[in-house]
Amino acid sequence: MKKTIALLTGGTTGEWVISVKSAATIAQNIDTDLYDVYKIMLNDKGWFYEPSDSVKIDIDKNDFSLTLDGRKIKFDGVFIAIHGSPGEDGKLQGYFDMLKIPYTTCDALTSSITMNKGYTKAIVDGIDNLYVAKSIQIFKGGNHNLNQIKQDLKLPYFVKPNSGGSSIGMSKVKHTDDLDVAVEKAFKEDTQVLIEEFVSGREFSIGVYKANGEITVLPTTEVIPANEFFDFEAKYTPGATQEITPGSMSDEEFSRVHQIIKDVYKKLNCRGVVRVDYFLEHETGKFYFIEINTIPGQTATSFIPQQVAAMGISLKEFYTRLMKETLN
Repeated sequence: MKKTIALLTGGTTGEWVISVKSAATIAQNIDTDLYDVYKIMLNDKGWFYEPSDSVKIDIDKNDFSLTLDGRKIKFDGVFIAIHGSPGEDGKLQGYFDMLKIPYTTCDALTSSITMNKGYTKAIVDGIDNLYVAKSIQIFKGGNHNLNQIKQDLKLPYFVKPNSGGSSIGMSKVKHTDDLDVAVEKAFKEDTQVLIEEFVSGREFSIGVYKANGEITVLPTTEVIPANEFFDFEAKYTPGATQEITPGSMSDEEFSRVHQIIKDVYKKLNCRGVVRVDYFLEHETGKFYFIEINTIPGQTATSFIPQQVAAMGISLKEFYTRLMKETLN
């Protein structure tokens, strides 16, 4: 018997555009022989299902149900494709936990913690063979001293919203005089900002997921941006970045990276598919953790679809594995 799935898209941040594209990819590749899929839009105006243009049917938030042609539809599970709030920060996860409706992502606690880059780095610090760049976390309205930070950290810096995604509000600072402007830009996106020392290395992004009770690491993608760094434009403009999947690593690096990624997945108590971004430092080959994304993009230019293809399985099979793990 088919399961009824809500594919949740949209969101309340600037990433909603990417969420819509991700949901389109997922909708095109979910096995309709196994699942009846209803794409549900969530935004500032409400939660609704759009069966056709200009028709919007509200979701009953009391039990997350949909009434269509007099028939009440309840969902066996939810595929959350919302990047940023409220899909990636634990808010929706807590809601679905209370309703006892299973979902494809990490739980509420892990989702909430991993949205905070500074807190996440503190948790994963200590994993064997994993390094984290020196950084300082500052708060809007706090008593931080940028002049002191300029003395404590070595140039260049990355300045980023602590809970943001898609590199929105992020800057690379090469001169101390530019730090104030970069911090101001990041504070427009978040109340917390992370100022981090730059690591000179090759940049990679790697997906990992759990299905049938087993953690599987996907082939990694090496990222070579044409821009100064892997910013929003580089992420979502076809051709703006050279992306090599699978990325080139030695056998030793391959083995070490896979173990680190599995350890990160376990230590953060992840579920579903997540993506870890990291550097391999040029001189040392050390693994430097950048961040984890618990609802990675699924657009045509996103890494996870590329990595799934490189592993030799279809997106349909991949999404089926995720859904079966969710609904078991």
